[in-house]
Amino acid sequence: MKDETWQRHANPWSVWTRFAAIPPLLLSIWSRTWIGWWCLVPLALVIGWLWINPRAFRPVTEPKRWAERGIYGERLWVRSRDLPPEHRNVIRFLFGVVLIGAALMVWGLVVLAVWPTVFGTTLIVITQLWRIDRYAQLYDSSANGLT
Repeated sequence: MKDETWQRHANPWSVWTRFAAIPPLLLSIWSRTWIGWWCLVPLALVIGWLWINPRAFRPVTEPKRWAERGIYGERLWVRSRDLPPEHRNVIRFLFGVVLIGAALMVWGLVVLAVWPTVFGTTLIVITQLWRIDRYAQLYDSSANGLT
């Protein structure tokens, strides 16, 4: 993403509305049993929103809030893999947990089973929040010259 897109992506409204898109995403996939191929319409709308989302909100140039600092920390992570091991190891661990959650969620959506869908999605959301928190810590330590 370009710098301005990252700044817009860091807007808390952008962060929280991406999380808010998860239930409609799941429901649109689940709805294939009720509305057949028409489920692609709400699915396309959610995917379209997720593409537009990082461009839809005003840019944040001075990150102060938790979500803003988290996205700025993610930007540091993406741009420089030469980061302190305590951040790198936790973020890699969280990536593994997200993969487990995604596998459970996908399995649940394929077989239309509630528990793996809900449990997998919960793992993803909690892990993403933890990841944003870790990125915020990374940003804070970088802003204070500690990295």
